[in-house]
Amino acid sequence: MKWIILGLLGLLSGRLVAQPRYWAADHDSLQRELPRQTAPSARIGTLVHLLDLTELSSAVNRQQALPRLDELLRLGAQVSGFEAGPYRQLRTGVQQWQRGNLEAALTALRQAIELFDKAAHPVPLLLIDLAPLHNQLHDSRRRLAYFRRKLVQYQLADNEKNQAACYLVLAGSYRQVGNHNLAISHYLHAADLFKPFYPRYYVTELVAAGESYADWGNTQKALQYLQQAVGLAQKVRITPLQQFFSEQAVAKLHLKLGNVAAADRYAQLARRTAPTDPVAGPMCVAYALVLQSQVLLARRQPAAALPLLRRAQRLADSLALRISDRPGEFALDDTWARYYLTQQNYALARQAWERAYRKTITGNYPAARPRYLRRLIELEQAHGSPAAARAYTQRYFALADTLQATQGSNLVAQYESERVEQAQNEQITRLQQEKTLQTLRLQQRNRLLTVASVALALITALMLVVYRQLRINKRTLTELRQTQNRLVQSEKWAFVGEVSAGIAHELQNPLNFMKRFAEVSTSLVDNMDKAGGPGGLEQEILVGLRQNLQEISQHGIRASAIIRDMLEHARSGTGQRVATDLNELVMEYLQLARQSQEFSQHAGLIGVETDLAPDLPAVPVVAPDMGRVLLNLFTNAFYAVSQRLEAGEAGYAPGIRVDTRLLPASVQIRVSDNGPGIPEAVRQRIFTAFFTTKPVGEGTGLGLSLSHDIVTSHGGTIHVDSAEGEGAEFTITLPTVLA
Repeated sequence: MKWIILGLLGLLSGRLVAQPRYWAADHDSLQRELPRQTAPSARIGTLVHLLDLTELSSAVNRQQALPRLDELLRLGAQVSGFEAGPYRQLRTGVQQWQRGNLEAALTALRQAIELFDKAAHPVPLLLIDLAPLHNQLHDSRRRLAYFRRKLVQYQLADNEKNQAACYLVLAGSYRQVGNHNLAISHYLHAADLFKPFYPRYYVTELVAAGESYADWGNTQKALQYLQQAVGLAQKVRITPLQQFFSEQAVAKLHLKLGNVAAADRYAQLARRTAPTDPVAGPMCVAYALVLQSQVLLARRQPAAALPLLRRAQRLADSLALRISDRPGEFALDDTWARYYLTQQNYALARQAWERAYRKTITGNYPAARPRYLRRLIELEQAHGSPAAARAYTQRYFALADTLQATQGSNLVAQYESERVEQAQNEQITRLQQEKTLQTLRLQQRNRLLTVASVALALITALMLVVYRQLRINKRTLTELRQTQNRLVQSEKWAFVGEVSAGIAHELQNPLNFMKRFAEVSTSLVDNMDKAGGPGGLEQEILVGLRQNLQEISQHGIRASAIIRDMLEHARSGTGQRVATDLNELVMEYLQLARQSQEFSQHAGLIGVETDLAPDLPAVPVVAPDMGRVLLNLFTNAFYAVSQRLEAGEAGYAPGIRVDTRLLPASVQIRVSDNGPGIPEAVRQRIFTAFFTTKPVGEGTGLGLSLSHDIVTSHGGTIHVDSAEGEGAEFTITLPTVLA
């Protein structure tokens, strides 16, 4: 309700006409518009819009956001339906960030995001602002875990705007550790999601993808994305900061390709754009000076580069610029080292690269470390000592091992494809060997045929016999195939008959009920027409009609459920198996099961405990089918503990436990509850189709039967352990390799 009110307020202000236009609005124009808004409702709409478009990673923006939040909270108290909770937490986080209390700021901003999520209000820029806050805390691991979790949450909620922000931050995390494959994939996914509603960030993600391709060594792809971004820059009215880093990225790529003239042209454009950004102008100027110095060094003009480097150094010292900020790498120390090499001052060059290497460690930017270690190794080999070169080489290989371990999850997929290719190559080699062997045998036979005509006659006769036998075998094989096809068709029709009989049997009861209640309703209408008497009799007839129609509706719904379950029963097991993280699958469908219980009166009383094995390998399964199995088990567990709760047992604490474990050559999933348990007579028939203990209308008896078929089709097993009054435990065992 509150966001509907805010949307109406935005419409009254003449700004918030549509969501894409909302995010594409110019921040400065909104600031100019705000003083002209006099009505509280209109000012609230504009303030909300401004805060959504504010990047809090800038200290200047945080300072400007505080009075806006104060005014928004003050005006919100005057408007009915305005929820102040998210903005109150946002203000706390911004204030703590300004004071330097980074951990407290992170906690408050995360709580604000949770409140915005509950209100279904997208905050992609606020999510992106958490990345530099994590960087300042040097906590890349917690950042990665948080945004992975949030991405799954927003995918389930179909929140594409917040998904775009999560993909952006995750891409930066993967790029930071040198995993270019995952980084580029996430950058491009973020770009596709940003494109419909926030074109400015679409351009920046194309730039980031191009830079990652350049780091990875694919300069052709890098140039393609960077030139596309520069071409779109004017059309989407990106900020001067975004324009600057687009031009800088193209210049750096041309410099890497050795095209100094093109690099100089884009460096000049970047230097003209740099001072136009109202907030980050000094930082951009420092970047531009370093870039132009690199171009001059490439042109062998160190004397012209020196004053630019000195100006850049003064700006970097005054602004406390690090080696790497979110928009890109600040390579001042590296450029100083290259300058010193032109002056043959190897000691100062070594110091500059050492300084750059130390900054990559303190700034937690491991992807840049191998670059500076390679340059130090080359410097020591050419102008230093072998001992120092060996020391740097040892550091380089240790770092390479660490980065390779970080990309392990990606290498598994590559290994799988290599294994398939290797198997194909082995099969081709085997066929070639068999062909060569057959050729040798034919040559031997030909030599024997030339020795004696008798042997020729015998071989000719033998060939005739073989030919005749081949024809007989071919006819026999054709007959066998036809017989097999007839058997398959017979089995299919037998299955269709069995399913039809089951459907007819199960639908008979609800349809009979519907027929009976329809006849009674018709009789009641006839009696009402004949009565024409007091109103009380007519009222009783109408009440009876209403009850009959409700019964007809319920049995109709049950008939539809039976047909749906039967179709799922017939359709299960037809998908392709894919290596799947069972822990993620368990958590995804456990969350769905919990969401289905939110409106139950006992939902808040049921405790759920998980114990998932961290070393669980990916298992080849049809994920939707296995998710259906898990959802059935979780739903049944919730139903069981709810039934025991309704019995009013004193001191009963309902609980459900889900755990996974790794066994030799298999994995195991266990779902247990402390409900009323399952009697022995029921356990013997629990996986039989159409068998159910639930009341009429609540179950079709196909859930566990379908689950049993899916698990066994994967080569696994499912069984139940239970005793009356002690709960129940379902155990699924699946092989870790494709059966």
